[in-house]
This record gives sequence, C-alpha cells and structure tokens, in this order.
Amino acid sequence: MTLFSKKISPFALLVIALLLFRAVLNYSIPLMDKTEARYAEISRIMAETNDFITPKIDYNVPFWAKPPLSTWLSAISIKVFGENEFAVRFPYLILNILVLLLIGRYAKEKKLNFFIPAFVLLTIPEFLIHAGVVSTDTALAFCVTLVMISFWEAVKTTNNHLWKYLFFIGLGLGMLAKGPIIFILTAPPIFVWMVFFKEYKTVWKNFNWFLGILLFAIIAVPWYYLAELKTPGFIDYFIVGEHFKRFFDSSWQGDKYGFPKSQPMGMIWLFLIAFAIPWILLVIQKVWQKKLAILKDKWVLFLLLWLLWTPGFFTVSKSLIHPYIMPVMVPIALLITYWWEEFKHIKRIVYISLIFPGLALILFIGIQFNPKLEYYINSDKYLISNNTTKEIPLYCWKIKSYSSQFYSKGAVKVIKNEQELINHINKGNSFLLLISHKRFKKMDPVYFKSLQEIDKNNKNGMYLFKK
Repeated sequence: MTLFSKKISPFALLVIALLLFRAVLNYSIPLMDKTEARYAEISRIMAETNDFITPKIDYNVPFWAKPPLSTWLSAISIKVFGENEFAVRFPYLILNILVLLLIGRYAKEKKLNFFIPAFVLLTIPEFLIHAGVVSTDTALAFCVTLVMISFWEAVKTTNNHLWKYLFFIGLGLGMLAKGPIIFILTAPPIFVWMVFFKEYKTVWKNFNWFLGILLFAIIAVPWYYLAELKTPGFIDYFIVGEHFKRFFDSSWQGDKYGFPKSQPMGMIWLFLIAFAIPWILLVIQKVWQKKLAILKDKWVLFLLLWLLWTPGFFTVSKSLIHPYIMPVMVPIALLITYWWEEFKHIKRIVYISLIFPGLALILFIGIQFNPKLEYYINSDKYLISNNTTKEIPLYCWKIKSYSSQFYSKGAVKVIKNEQELINHINKGNSFLLLISHKRFKKMDPVYFKSLQEIDKNNKNGMYLFKK
C-alpha cells in the first residue's frame, strides 16, 4: 500500500487541520441550550465559588445528576483562560487528543502511518462533534478507552506494569466522570472475551488486584463520601435514580434536572449508523466477510465485543441520546486500522470520509456571513452581550435559560409571577426582562404598555422597562 506513504504524511496534515478546525469551532460558536450551556454554567459557578465538592446548577442549588470530573476540568480551564466558550470546551479537545495519541500505536504495529486511526476517528461525525462539546459523555468515552486499552495491553504483555495500573485509574476516573456506568460498559465485554478465550489465569496473574483496587478507591471514593456528607441524599438520587429509574423510565418523575428524551426501542443502533458513517458501514461489511475467522482472532473479537456491547445494552433503554455511542467510536477506528490494507479503493473511501468535515466547514463559513446568525442560533449569548449593562438589572420571566445564566455571569434573576412583575414595575427602576415568545403571548396585555421590545432571537425577546 503506497497511498499516503511520503515522509510528510497527508494523514498527519489532515489530523492537524481537523483539530485546528474543531478548536476554531470551540472558540467561535456560542454555548448552546440546553445541555451544553447547562454544564458550562455549572462549571462557571464552581470556578467562581471555589466549591469543588458540590457541583451547582444555580447558586445554592446542588446538581446531583452527574459526578464532577467534567465540571472540574472546565472549572480549572475557566480559571486559567477566563469565562468564555473556548475555556469551557478546551478540556474535551485535550481528552480527545489524548485518545488519538493512545491509539496510534496500533497503526504502527501494522506498519501503517501513526495518524491513520486518528484520521478515522476525526472523520466520524460523532467524534468530531464531541471533540469540543461540553459533555460528560466525552469524559466517559475517554475513561472507557483507557480501561479497555489498558486491559488489552496488560493481558498482552507482562513486562510493562504501567498498563496494569492505568486500568484501575481508568475505572476510578470513570466513577468521577459518570459513575458506575463505567463498569456496566467495560466489565461485560471484558468478561465475555476472557471466558471465550479462557484467559482467566492470565488476567489473574497480570494484574496486582490489591494495589489496583486500592488505587481505584483512592481516586473514586473520597469525592462520593464528601458529596454525600455535604448534601445528604446525593448517593440515593444518583445511584438509584440516575442509573436505574432513568434507564427504564424516560418519564421518571424524580428527575430534578433533565428533560424528556424518550426514544423508540432500538434507536441506539440507528444513532450508531447515522453518526459513525462511513466507517461503521465498512466494519459491518468486513465482519460479514470474516464472520468465521473473527472467533479465532483475539484482537478483533475484543474490539467487536467493545463495539457491540454499549448499543446492545442501551437497546432496551427508553431514555437516551446519540452521545451515548461515544464510547464505541474508538473500536470502530481500531477495526478499520486493523483491516486497512484489505480495503479496496481506499483513496475513494478517504475522500468520502471527508464529506462530513467538509460540509461542516462550508456551513461554518456560511453562517459567519449570515446576518441572521444571532437570530436563529439556540443561545441567548447575543441578547445578553448586546443589551445588558451592570447598571440595569436583568430578569427572566418564570424560567432562566442556561446560556443567559452563563453569559450574564450569574447575574440574571427570575420573576416568577405577575405579582412580582407588578412589584418591579411599581418600584419605577429600569430593568431588562427576557421572555420566550410563547410565554409572552400568554401574558396579560396590560403589561405590554410597560415593556418595550429592544431585541429578540428565534425563541426569546429582550424587553426594557424604563421609568
């Protein structure tokens, strides 16, 4: 295979270009409501209050839905780079770069270019999207990758002790990234592989289980203890509610923070196909062609079990979103790398894989020249930045958007009902009021005379009361 074999690898250049493009997106795109802006605001509050034990969704309102690893990373980045989009997203770009560096070794083992698996990952839509989105799923995917790769390397070799401890470090970090789901997504495929190839003795001998479990406990246990101590009830809500009730009931009434995400059963497989094209299609093709030989290949079966288990597990879940497939992007890239030299028309496949990044680039350039960008984007950044001042207080009608919280640096308050609004009007002091168009239509027309619309976007309007 001579394609892309020159000293200055086009794959290296493409990987660098894709990472720079993602970094530009991280810098220039506003934080989106609801999910991304929510986690950004939680991180901003943590950085402001210096409370690294209890993540908060608002001042004095604890956020029990997720552990703090992602929040810690963004909060530290905010302290270094300031309160902006790039700072909040930067840690997720770094995590994904670490993943790219971690898997390049498997290309070298096949005598391929180091950057091939990185290129494959960055041209998978799901991975490219989440190489900067503020999300707990990116941190979880990193931890799953660390656990699975460390397990494989620890079983494969006996002279490198680092992998044997990175395995337990990955589990500990996973508990801080998204909780016990780290075991649910990694233990079953590892167990099935171990039983199938009768590797019990190797696994038992190659790991220092006492020190490993101790290392895991040192990483994971202290925060859970301190979190429960500071806000009693956290463990019951997070372990029982978020891990069991949410999984089986998309309309779980105990959900304090989320919003309905009900999907038809099996939707996770459609997410996998849609968000991992074109490479997932090549994996399916190769698996079918090699279905008899796969059971004899330890590496391929390990990757396939890793790939299939997560969507298999979420098949029966009624509450899921497409980022749940993030932990299986790496095995897709590694399978493609393993079979790389067997693919026909590889040059054509490479060009096809660049379609999504190319379309994303064209879209990005196009919206920069669109005068209605500020109107249609799902964020209140521009309403806040274009109209607010320290002299005039800002309120939201009945509910705050997370982006309004972040971009006002927590200054926005809520007016909950008509009586509170009357009280503010009667005081005679000027104030700004952010109202969704739907709620504005339901307001008593008597208030229209007091409020002057000064700006709006697709969802919300900014109104000024001036005495």
